[in-house]
Amino acid sequence: MDEAVAESVRERVLSCFPAGTFAWVDVLGYGDDPAVEPGDTAVRVFIDQASRPEDDRDSKRTIDDFAEANEEGIGQLHDDGLLSSIAWVEFVPDNPRARVKPYDQSFGMTRTFLGKRPDVMDGAKGGTRVGTWLGPADLATVDALIMAGAASSRSEVIRWALGRIRENPVYTQLEERVRETGELRAQL
Repeated sequence: MDEAVAESVRERVLSCFPAGTFAWVDVLGYGDDPAVEPGDTAVRVFIDQASRPEDDRDSKRTIDDFAEANEEGIGQLHDDGLLSSIAWVEFVPDNPRARVKPYDQSFGMTRTFLGKRPDVMDGAKGGTRVGTWLGPADLATVDALIMAGAASSRSEVIRWALGRIRENPVYTQLEERVRETGELRAQL
């Protein structure tokens, strides 16, 4: 990520909120965090927790209080057009664990996302949303396909790969076996 671009985005985000609202703002490019797709820029904002009781810093209430107190600033992010050029903005209660490994979901930190561009298939008639976690090797494969031009997003790569599987003649045989198995189960 170009430091001048990162600083410009950081300043735009900070300008929408009162001074001291955030302990830290990370502007992320591809490779900075596994959640950032090739070609995307994202922002992770760590909400200052100095005034909250220590036992309540990672609670849902923290995010709700932040959203309520900063409704105007969040609205400004939308109004100034920043979110149209940013894949996502993530608000995270600040704590040492979050700063070291903010993308680690294992400790259940509460977070809120803004700005994630919808997938072109979102809301498509007959479509179904499917979420998955990819390991490093699978993620690298998906991202290589994006960078090679096979698709423009991770979800599009998955649809592309499934299409290649369906084109294989063996897949037709597999579908037939699944249908036959279903018929046999129905007879039991």
